[in-house]
This record gives sequence, C-alpha cells and structure tokens, in this order.
Amino acid sequence: EEDKCVKFENGLRSDIKQLIGLNEIRDFPTLVNKSRICDKDGKAKANYYNAANEKRGKDMGRGKPYDKRGKKADEGGSGGKGKGDGNCFKCGLSGHRFFECPRKDDKCLKC
Repeated sequence: EEDKCVKFENGLRSDIKQLIGLNEIRDFPTLVNKSRICDKDGKAKANYYNAANEKRGKDMGRGKPYDKRGKKADEGGSGGKGKGDGNCFKCGLSGHRFFECPRKDDKCLKC
C-alpha cells in the first residue's frame, strides 16, 4: 500500500504533489481523495482569479492613465522615450531631441 501511494504521488502535478507530500498519507483511497480535492481547489482558485482579472480589465480600463511626467497620456505629453516625440528645442525640427541636435550653436528656438 505504501509503495502504491509513493508511486501515485510521483505521478502528480508538482503543485499538488507539494501539498499532498507534506501530509505523508499512506492510505491509497485517502490519498486519491485528497489529491482530487487539491486539484478541484486549484482549478476553482484559478477560475476565481481569471474572472476577477477579466472584470477588472473591463471596469478599470487597460494601460497606464499617466505617463512618467504625470500628465495624462491623451493630453499630448511625451513619455520621453524614442525619437520623433516632438520638436527639438534648439532647431525646431522633429526627429531628434535637443541633446542629439546636429546644430552646434546653443541657441534655443523655443523661447
């Protein structure tokens, strides 16, 4: 009976095996029953969290409402990443940022 239980435990999924193995159950019908309960509980927990995540996704909206600078993303604030996010402060052209400007003079055309 004990060998049968050990063989059964070795065939279990790792999450169930970890929970069941700690109990060291050596009665085969009890071991099978406890394993089924653990499996059912695990599936119920997964379904609960999946439903909660789906509900949260519908209610709360996805994505970050604010970029790194604290402005709302739809108000035209740039996140500060990537090229072409706006115009260069030095030359007024788009496609690069002021510190990457090919112009060598330090005149700011913004103000």
